[in-house]
Amino acid sequence: MRSELATGTVNLHAEVRGEGEKTVVLLHGLFGSGSNLLALTKYLSPFYKVVLLDLRNHGKSAHSDVMDIPHMAKDVIAKLDDLDINQADIMGHSLGGKVAMDVAASFPERVRQLVVADIAPVAYGRGHDDILTALQGLDLRGIESRQQADVELQSAIPEVAIRQFLLKNLMRSSDENWAWKMNLSAIAQCYDNLSEAPSKGIFSGPTLFIRGGASDYIKDEYRVGIQKQFPNVEIKTIEEAGHWLHAEKPVIFNEMVLSFLRGSDDF
Repeated sequence: MRSELATGTVNLHAEVRGEGEKTVVLLHGLFGSGSNLLALTKYLSPFYKVVLLDLRNHGKSAHSDVMDIPHMAKDVIAKLDDLDINQADIMGHSLGGKVAMDVAASFPERVRQLVVADIAPVAYGRGHDDILTALQGLDLRGIESRQQADVELQSAIPEVAIRQFLLKNLMRSSDENWAWKMNLSAIAQCYDNLSEAPSKGIFSGPTLFIRGGASDYIKDEYRVGIQKQFPNVEIKTIEEAGHWLHAEKPVIFNEMVLSFLRGSDDF
């Protein structure tokens, strides 16, 4: 039941797990895909229908030269319409958290509860230029394996875990050469749009922000702005976790999300 809102949206790839009466939508971060949140999906699926989405220009979703937070939020609403889901809980990490905030702020009647992982409703500076330069500089025509690509990226991206994460985007194209699943050129061109803050609308539903204790994405000075835009908010910290808190501390993170969604304060 795609609505008039679907104008300008792209079709998002969705994977649905679980058969609960209530739905939880999960949104991944920049350069990722829904598969990054499979561990959380397995944790939630005994209780909820879980919808894993690939954001536009990511994973198996459609590509577009237009890429900003408002369009990405409308993509999510259009997919909910397609799936006949009137209202859902929504959880987003990093860029996915910005999109989740925009969905909740712009379409509050469609969101029951909101969880935002290690991102704030603020504009951020450019933080991925080295990665974008390295990925765009990789000559895929000369690549014979992921291992070779990994070696060629080592000097620019020394962190093994980050390289492995990024290289999940490599796939074999129809002519058997390597290609990027993500629309790398559009992401690079539209990066400043993705750095912007989401909609400033108010979402009054139950909201949880989870930040990594070793991350600086949600600074203490952001609390006032978060509480103003999301007046029914809790802000929790996972100590010793960085920006990838769902991967670094999965047991704590998954339990935090599940407990919040189920209305428990036992965390």
